[in-house]
Amino acid sequence: MAVLPITICGDPVLHRPAAPVTEFDASLRTLVDDMFETTLAAPGVGLAAPQVGIGKRLFVWMYEDQDEAPENGVAINPELWIAPIEPGLPGEDEVEGCLSFPGERFALRRSARALLRAHDIDGKPFEIEASGWFARILQHEFDHLEGLLYVDRLVHPESRGAQKAERKNGWGKPGLSWLPGRDDLEG
Repeated sequence: MAVLPITICGDPVLHRPAAPVTEFDASLRTLVDDMFETTLAAPGVGLAAPQVGIGKRLFVWMYEDQDEAPENGVAINPELWIAPIEPGLPGEDEVEGCLSFPGERFALRRSARALLRAHDIDGKPFEIEASGWFARILQHEFDHLEGLLYVDRLVHPESRGAQKAERKNGWGKPGLSWLPGRDDLEG
């Protein structure tokens, strides 16, 4: 297994929809293993393939504080349905971060419930009903497969803070990445 470089906001792979996975083979298993290793090293609770420069529809999660699914999992070619989002501005308990926008955190209102349908590493379909932070994680990672970062969904004043952070850090252009365990970044 290997720790992979994580792409930073501005790289084209993060800003376009990912392509479906068509081959469930040894190279897919290696990618998933490497993504778990990268998530652990970052540290993070989820990682989508576009975040490691691969424009494929898959993500992994590593999250213990839920009862709906195994604490470590992979979703390949997922579909996601969410409950209506409560109106209003996000609160302090809705702050999240992103490994592709490292070291920054902003509040974002998300749905409290989600239904995930996907395939596992063997191509077997599965379904998970998630709530709370686990639902948030699934929505965050699914957004990556649609070409969205959580900062793309922010509303003012959070959106303004994200724009300032992007300028201050020199992000927003292709080719930027960081390597967990080597670079002094986290998100």
